[in-house]
Amino acid sequence: MLKRVFDFFVALTGLVFLMPFLVVVTILVRISSSGRVFFCQERVGRKGQTFVLFKFRTMRMADGAEKGHFDAGNSERVTQLGRFLRKTKLDELPQLWNVFKGDMSLVGPRPEVRKWVEAYPERWARVLTVRPGITDPASIVYRHEEDILASSPDPERTYRDEVLPHKLDLYEEYVKTRSFWGDVWILMRTAWVVVGSKTIENVEHSTSKIQR
Repeated sequence: MLKRVFDFFVALTGLVFLMPFLVVVTILVRISSSGRVFFCQERVGRKGQTFVLFKFRTMRMADGAEKGHFDAGNSERVTQLGRFLRKTKLDELPQLWNVFKGDMSLVGPRPEVRKWVEAYPERWARVLTVRPGITDPASIVYRHEEDILASSPDPERTYRDEVLPHKLDLYEEYVKTRSFWGDVWILMRTAWVVVGSKTIENVEHSTSKIQR
């Protein structure tokens, strides 16, 4: 109950205070490429229930994407604005609405499309005893997942046989050990990875350029 109350008020506060910024991003997505502003995709949530996950659209439209069409490692359709939104994880902000509605939590195993849930049904049955989340330990470990898949000769096989099983290990560990303060710590780690480590990378890059 504490977790749900926390999720609700943080999501509500975030939606209210970020509204001007969300409007600006909405306008930029609209004028940067044709298509809908939001990418809406069916994902599997708690107890196997399907819900619609929202993101800012970062790619040019493709048939079947809403149903889980797999395009792993393919960055050809990513727009210029989309690259920025993906790197900064700002494309995930509309999921605050999913948290507000109760489809998701701030912290929890990332929701998958049904195709990948059906690949490991017994393991997902254990994972989906909790609400999926915007971030979790696997999100931090696999923050460069697109690069991993892009370098694979068979991205779909790599995801199914290597990446997803390891993610499920992390999901199951989270489910067994989760706690309110543990979630707070994961949120702090996520903020550091997205903001703090990126700042360090930029500083190191600038320093190396000066030294050269």
